[in-house]
Amino acid sequence: MKIELLNTFLEVSRTLHFRIASENLFITQSAVSARIKLLEDDLGVMLFDRSKKHLKLTPEGHRLIKHANEMIFMWQKTKQDVGIAAQHSMQLVVGAMGSIWDIILQNWLQKIHLNNDDISLLTNTYSPLELRKSLLNRVIDIAFLFEPTFVEGLVSEKVATVPLHLVTTDPDYASKLSLLNDFVMVDYGEAITVQYLRAFQDAPEARHNMSQPGLALNFILEVGGAAYLPRQITFEYLRNKQLFLVEDAPVFSREIYANYLIKSQKVDTIEEVLNLFPYVVI
Repeated sequence: MKIELLNTFLEVSRTLHFRIASENLFITQSAVSARIKLLEDDLGVMLFDRSKKHLKLTPEGHRLIKHANEMIFMWQKTKQDVGIAAQHSMQLVVGAMGSIWDIILQNWLQKIHLNNDDISLLTNTYSPLELRKSLLNRVIDIAFLFEPTFVEGLVSEKVATVPLHLVTTDPDYASKLSLLNDFVMVDYGEAITVQYLRAFQDAPEARHNMSQPGLALNFILEVGGAAYLPRQITFEYLRNKQLFLVEDAPVFSREIYANYLIKSQKVDTIEEVLNLFPYVVI
């Protein structure tokens, strides 16, 4: 099965329009239709319902999305690993929840690049369940999670404890917690969600739910609102009075763990790169 067929399928499933998908892929609409037909013939199922005015994914099409993303990632991993440049002796595959990338991992990846000329990086975002599965199946080398993984053969190393502060774009809300509204719930894992619900039993339900702190930050800066965010990504906006701390709000904290296989052939390199951010409270 050609990867280009899967890429085309994912673009059509995203846009639900053959013409728009063809423009985004820089190919003709007939080429898009032909690729989808080839994929359907290979799988023996219909991936899209074309019987109505608007294109719609079939149940089989919905199920294929996850597998298509996994297969494309594995193909990227294989190409990079096999075709790695001579000056790079090792590929390091890193997986994490979306919110963890924003908190600590972007700066860490830059440190790896600056300190290790022989490492080639490949990254991807997963759910906690997918992270553990991919780690045990050796699809990824390091998995970053909010909780340690207690599985034989796996090491869980704490790399950071991150305080989460409630910030708002409205200075009036900063002094009157009861007035807080337009709250954006960021996914820091179930433990933080439970703590929030206990602390804010009388608060209105969160209006929006977002997977990444950076996304929530940019959202409330543009349209207003409040969210629990790591202090290091809000510092500049607090200083410039674009955001305000809600002084009476409880401060939550989230621990972040690096998980890896103790019998990995890359264990020495993994431990070396993890030392690039010694454990600190951020």
